[in-house]
Amino acid sequence: MHVIALSEASTDLIELVGGKAAGLGELIRRGERVPPGFCVTAEAHRLGVIPRTEIVAAYEQLGAGPVAVRSSATAEDLPEASFAGQQDTVLNVTGVDELFDAIQRCWGSLHSVRATAYREARQIDHRTVRMAVVVQRMVTPAVAGVLFTANPVTGRRDEMAVDAAPGLGTTVVDGAATVDHYLLDGVTQDHRGCLTPAQLAELRTTGERLQGHFGCPQDVEWALDPAGTLWLLQSRPITSLFPLPPATEKPLPRVYLEFGHVQGMLRPVTPMGMSTLRSQIAAMLAALGVRVEIVDIGGRLYGDLTELARSRTARRRLVKLLAVDFGPRAQAVMRHVLADPRFAPTTGGSAGGAAGVASLRTAGRAVVGILRALARPDAARVRMFEAIEQLRLRSAAPGDLRTAADRLRFVQAPDAGDSSDAITWPIVAGMLAAALPVQLLKGAAGPDEIHAVLGGMPHNVTIEMDLALWRLAQGAARHRQLLLDTPADELAARYVRGTLPDLGLAGFLDTYGHRGAAEVDLGVPRWDEDPTPVFAAIANYLRVTDPQQAPDLRFQRAAAAAETALVELVARARRQRPVRGRIAGFLLRRARSLAGLREAGKFAGLYPLRETRRQLLLIGADLTGAGLLEQPDDIMFLTLDEVHAAVHGAADHRRTVLARRGVHRRELHRTAVPVALLSDGTDVEAVLPAAPASDGTRAGVGASAGRVTGPARVVHDPATAHLEPGEVLVAATTDPGWTPLFLTASALVTETGAIMAHGPTVAREYGIPAVICVPDATRTIRTGQLVTVDGGAGTVTLH
Repeated sequence: MHVIALSEASTDLIELVGGKAAGLGELIRRGERVPPGFCVTAEAHRLGVIPRTEIVAAYEQLGAGPVAVRSSATAEDLPEASFAGQQDTVLNVTGVDELFDAIQRCWGSLHSVRATAYREARQIDHRTVRMAVVVQRMVTPAVAGVLFTANPVTGRRDEMAVDAAPGLGTTVVDGAATVDHYLLDGVTQDHRGCLTPAQLAELRTTGERLQGHFGCPQDVEWALDPAGTLWLLQSRPITSLFPLPPATEKPLPRVYLEFGHVQGMLRPVTPMGMSTLRSQIAAMLAALGVRVEIVDIGGRLYGDLTELARSRTARRRLVKLLAVDFGPRAQAVMRHVLADPRFAPTTGGSAGGAAGVASLRTAGRAVVGILRALARPDAARVRMFEAIEQLRLRSAAPGDLRTAADRLRFVQAPDAGDSSDAITWPIVAGMLAAALPVQLLKGAAGPDEIHAVLGGMPHNVTIEMDLALWRLAQGAARHRQLLLDTPADELAARYVRGTLPDLGLAGFLDTYGHRGAAEVDLGVPRWDEDPTPVFAAIANYLRVTDPQQAPDLRFQRAAAAAETALVELVARARRQRPVRGRIAGFLLRRARSLAGLREAGKFAGLYPLRETRRQLLLIGADLTGAGLLEQPDDIMFLTLDEVHAAVHGAADHRRTVLARRGVHRRELHRTAVPVALLSDGTDVEAVLPAAPASDGTRAGVGASAGRVTGPARVVHDPATAHLEPGEVLVAATTDPGWTPLFLTASALVTETGAIMAHGPTVAREYGIPAVICVPDATRTIRTGQLVTVDGGAGTVTLH
């Protein structure tokens, strides 16, 4: 079948007619006004021969007048990939010779530079894509344009956007002319520009109808002919919108804050990871007297902060509390939300009775635990690491687990021990000891001076891990060429097969193999399962040839400089403000004893996660053997309740897994995750006033002092990162699984974060400058571009 009527195209035939033709066919079947036409199918493209006889017959049926010839690739106009403007459209084509040339041009555009790059960015296999071509009777428009049935900039779902201009719609979609822009929010528009209020109302009604039919917001191309008749030229999903928060019966609007970046994670969480993390985070917050519902939006962890925002008590402290883990971008959006009349405080004054207010019992334990740690920090550290070791031992599965049901009971059983106080309060004490001097010494010492005191911090398990890997790399130097010349994934495969020389890696993985990037997600492999990132880090270390840049020496220098800065700062502070200076000196010394413990809590929590993952994979293997899953790690795309149904009721979840893997794969390609969302889909940060532009300079927040100029290295995945010594590491976010890269980086730039988060903390301890919360850093900075990172000023200058 080489040519079919456009009215016969449908989504069932997408591999034959492509995305654009399928969408137009659906519009025709719904009774929408679409210019008549036909489709030259992808089968003709596969054969590489234009079916001239069939095309001439179809063209003559259209009247043999001017037509529009448009690409309709099989990977076009899809929910995950619009291919907007990536392939060719030819307008006002007249005569069969021009028509054949236009079809050939559309075929050729499938392999244009821009279309090829677009597919590669979305990991679409070039070999699987074919090109169909749509031929439609040409509409000569008086006005044409684009309708978005949701606001494409802010994400707001109850607001439509229209761009329009006189003449052909190409002037709008190509950005070739100034257009009239309208926002449709249900309020009658004044008559301005090229569209009347009645025409705007018709577009809004049409948009509502199309969105209802297709079940998602639509990007619609349209044209008004000289008689004022509205023609639809295309309707496809808006691919850039972040998913909408789930429907709720709670009062609207609601505000959701993204929690994942606190753990350095903007990638989507697997369904199994989500099912466990939601309950764990909620329980952790509840222990502190805070009630927050954790919500899955686009596979990311969001906290519903609506009740806290509307609480007279909690809202007074909310912005300040966000400084520690969430950072200035979250603070800015929350200030905006608190100023919104829709989030005005309720008369009750409390958030759900207890939310936002620490319980007396928790407060009492906190005071005792914090004061105890401050009084005797060495003893607190001993108790903490004893508690962590007990947790590690308790996490191990008993040897008598034989069946999938046994393993599931183990996974679902609560931890019988209670070591939380021994781990939690020394960490909190260290964070307070590091944070309070900033206020105590305001006017006498700046934040940069205090941050300098917090460099080269001892007792940090992540730093110890990185330095252990450095020592391993030094010991493996005799295998330098093997480790540098062989891809990291191949080295990992050879290690698993036992065909590599002994590098000492087994000992490292015994201690740190339960770690990895995005390690809080149960669905992500640990280093002891896939050591590819470890081999990538070893190769980066082996590229360090300057002895003075050896990471252990850099850390020692940072520690020595911090001790010197501490002595000088305390002496000056005590001269200027004797009482405050003495208190600040005490706290800063305690910070150097305790603040490095911040990483230990997460390190400990990964032990039960690793064992849970091991047991789930074994259950997955059983379910695969029973024909209920395709492969063992499919279990990570189920919830524990669904696993229970499979284990005890033989439920077949293969179709569910397939669908969820597809969604997860699409979300992995998303490059921007909103800091905060409203229930109508509004990206709160998108409605904030834009920061003043400065040529070549990107403003962020200084998180580690120092000034460095060097070539940038934009990294999206630490497992494949090649970082030369002295390069500036630019990433969306980082977690402890990224920190081995810090040992060779000259500076750190991230799009998210907080000053006390994992990345900046480790950067300070290595003595490298860090600037966080630089919007769109991974898109505006190019690998190899020379940049200056000023951790004191909080700026990144592009040269």
